[in-house]
Amino acid sequence: MEMPTPSPDIIARKSRIVARLSDALPADAVISHEAETRAYECDGLTAYTCPPLCVVLPSTTQEVSDVLKICHAEGVPVVPRGSGTSLAGGALPTADSVILGVARMNDVLDVSYEDRVIRVQTGRTNLSVTGAIEDDGFFYAPDPSSQLACAIAGNIAMNSGGAHCLKYGVTTNNLLGVKMVLMDGTIVDIGGAHMDAAGYDWLGLICGSEGQLGVVTEATLRILPKPEGARPVLIGYRSAEVAGACVSDIIKAGVLPVAIEYMDKKVIEVVEDHAKAGYPDCEALLIVEVEGSPAEIDEQLGIIKQIARRHDPVELREAGDADEAARIWLGRKSAFGAMGQINDYMCLDGTIPVSELPFVLKRIGELSKEYGLGVGNVFHAGDGNMHPLILFDANKPGDLETCEALGAEILKLCVEVGGCLTGEHGVGIEKRDLMNVQFTPEDMEAQMRVKDVFDPAWLLNPAKVFPLDASAARRAAIETAA
Repeated sequence: MEMPTPSPDIIARKSRIVARLSDALPADAVISHEAETRAYECDGLTAYTCPPLCVVLPSTTQEVSDVLKICHAEGVPVVPRGSGTSLAGGALPTADSVILGVARMNDVLDVSYEDRVIRVQTGRTNLSVTGAIEDDGFFYAPDPSSQLACAIAGNIAMNSGGAHCLKYGVTTNNLLGVKMVLMDGTIVDIGGAHMDAAGYDWLGLICGSEGQLGVVTEATLRILPKPEGARPVLIGYRSAEVAGACVSDIIKAGVLPVAIEYMDKKVIEVVEDHAKAGYPDCEALLIVEVEGSPAEIDEQLGIIKQIARRHDPVELREAGDADEAARIWLGRKSAFGAMGQINDYMCLDGTIPVSELPFVLKRIGELSKEYGLGVGNVFHAGDGNMHPLILFDANKPGDLETCEALGAEILKLCVEVGGCLTGEHGVGIEKRDLMNVQFTPEDMEAQMRVKDVFDPAWLLNPAKVFPLDASAARRAAIETAA
């Protein structure tokens, strides 16, 4: 389809904005040619694309401030972007917006092992934070599946977790301070290299705010000494419901594994073909890992294996050495890539109470049959963070719409059993029109008033989080008042 030719006014406006940004930044930090901006037209939710007006790649907090001052004066929307791994469309541009990428801001600024903190620019990737300190015996705990590529900026925006969040918590539990630039260019410092910031919990508000309140350019993160040791056990079951019941019983027993991961038969078969990890032929697989001293590991795994045996496992295998441990984890760490080789898929991230796992897994299977689309389940079972992978054919008319409808039903199910719409991917565009499933109009109004304070013109990360009709009405009221 031939794209409509932009009007002279739009062309002139773009030229003026690009010229102002080019004056404020180094020559290679502004990308405005349409062919080049297409590299930023989507994030990890590739079903939706839209080239931005232009892209800027600042290297310092001051450059971010300069960009936002210009965009604020021009009334130009800004979409903050880390590495673009968002699975909820959190970094999807609009045609009139400027993408502000922080990928060039990737330095380690300070490390204090005595205080157990590291301060980094937020374009730094998650895994490279640990990479900077692991030789000294420390690590950064949150570990999303995309940790090789995802940026700390996006982790903060979406409050990301990972396989080991059961013991160590998600990003908000490991974030101590931020440097943030508001839409008008004001630079603020919140928190710092100490356990609790004085006054209101601004960090709790900012972490998970999805770029709606400001652009975080630096982060002070909690780091931890590496554990003395860790050991996983693999447990196979004949049904998803039994595996879910085992997870619930482990949690009820008071044992705190560092991770409890779940894969169903569909995922097991695909990753086994891909990674040859040696997984058993079963309907559901659990990987439970504990850590500590050898005595602590033996005691914890003794309790876990006792609980597992009560549910009659198909296989129960404890890693005997590092190589066996790596093989147990191999398939789980390969799961998303392996599934992507056989099908288009949409990955959800609703959360549920752990006690509801057996019921929810059964109901997802029923919904899969009703909608005629396969669903593979691979997720962080210990904290009830579901990751159903809905399989569809992007080239088949109507399949994407059916996939979205099935996804909406699964997320509604999560809310119905006492969970929520998102555990770590964020709302983005994927769930914005489901927000009213979880929140009342009064709840939504309170959230939008917070955005009013930080971003009065509603220019930051437009068309995300809030239902389109609600955000459109907000923008219209602001423009009328102006």
